[in-house]
Amino acid sequence: MSGASARDFYDSLAADYHRIFPDWDASVARQAATLGALLHTELGAGPHRLLDCACGIGTQAIGLARAGHQVVGSDLSPVAAARAAVEAAARGVALPAVAADMRQLPFAPGAFDVVVCADNSVAHLLSARDVAAALREMRRVLTDDGLLLLTLRDYDDLRRTRPATTPPQVSHGSDGRSITFQLWHWHDDGDRYDQEYFQLVPEGGGWEVRVRRITSRALTRSEVTDAATAAGFTDVTWHMPDIGGFYQPVLTARASAPTPH
Repeated sequence: MSGASARDFYDSLAADYHRIFPDWDASVARQAATLGALLHTELGAGPHRLLDCACGIGTQAIGLARAGHQVVGSDLSPVAAARAAVEAAARGVALPAVAADMRQLPFAPGAFDVVVCADNSVAHLLSARDVAAALREMRRVLTDDGLLLLTLRDYDDLRRTRPATTPPQVSHGSDGRSITFQLWHWHDDGDRYDQEYFQLVPEGGGWEVRVRRITSRALTRSEVTDAATAAGFTDVTWHMPDIGGFYQPVLTARASAPTPH
């Protein structure tokens, strides 16, 4: 999937993204608590300068900003980034957010202590070259010994089982109930799958059906570990949901300092 088509997908989804969660504000608080605990273990209480380089509508960034960190958001989708800033302001925090491709981040070297890349965002990078470029950029904008927090679906398991669908998720909002589910169409090699992203949204006395499509790459943890190591990260560790408490496996890694000559 090209950068343009991924941007179009998330531009379209931005207004409805909160419908993915039963209660989006509760998810914002819960995810920030879990990621914030990992951040505290690795770097101490802070506050820290933090970039969420796939911020979407602010699901991780808003909670981390409310915890006192100096958070900047960027996202491939300008519509999502704009909504993140608005949602943050409505909740009493500042979240500067810009449209940017994680393969070409518009920030100075060493500008941040922490980079967050959550919600399976790297899976939209469909080649090893693109994954490598994104991880190099994350390393570039981190200070030496800074922290990367990256979350990914458990593709090690999913590649074996090749599910055809996700369970329906019911969200309760001011306009009533919404239902979200996905159909997955796996490529023969098992390396990629095409998603049909269904949302049933209340409309009059019935439902409006909204369907969006995108392709993802089923990256294994070893592939991401190798790419992170090649990009200049050390101490790469995976925290699985049954231990770390996040809904996806979480990678933590430290930005290695240049070797003295």
